[in-house]
Amino acid sequence: MKSLNITCNLEVYDSCEELPQEIQDLMDRAIDARDKAYAPYSKFKVGAAVLLDNGEVITGSNQENASYPSGLCAERTAIFYAGAMYPEAKFLKIALSAKSLNHRVITPIPPCGSCRQAIAEYEVKQESPIEIYFMGETGKVVKSHSLKELLPLIFDNSYL
Repeated sequence: MKSLNITCNLEVYDSCEELPQEIQDLMDRAIDARDKAYAPYSKFKVGAAVLLDNGEVITGSNQENASYPSGLCAERTAIFYAGAMYPEAKFLKIALSAKSLNHRVITPIPPCGSCRQAIAEYEVKQESPIEIYFMGETGKVVKSHSLKELLPLIFDNSYL
């Protein structure tokens, strides 16, 4: 038997103000999208903003449904729309922000497993990394240089 040690390198910023202006602007778009989320059940709002290589910024927010599996996370709302509208564009950066209506969220909230897999699909398709920035309502911001930092053992089309 051999042991497999997997590590990831993430950057942590104390606040949005430490980010480059381009990323601050992208995070502002994610926060704006977050505030438009439809989350009457969980009271947990998430916003995403995707910067494409053509300069377009596509936003999305989580959309819940009384039949819980029928809802959709902010990240997948944004990336699926971006993929549908600009199928040839590359995804450069994604910014995420989460807020609870029940308590203050100061811990950076990463994408869920389903969203990580969806982002992986586009990273593999475009053969280049996608930077991911995520935060809570306020406070620290975490940067991942690639989805593979958050999901190192991705399932992709090479297995099919």
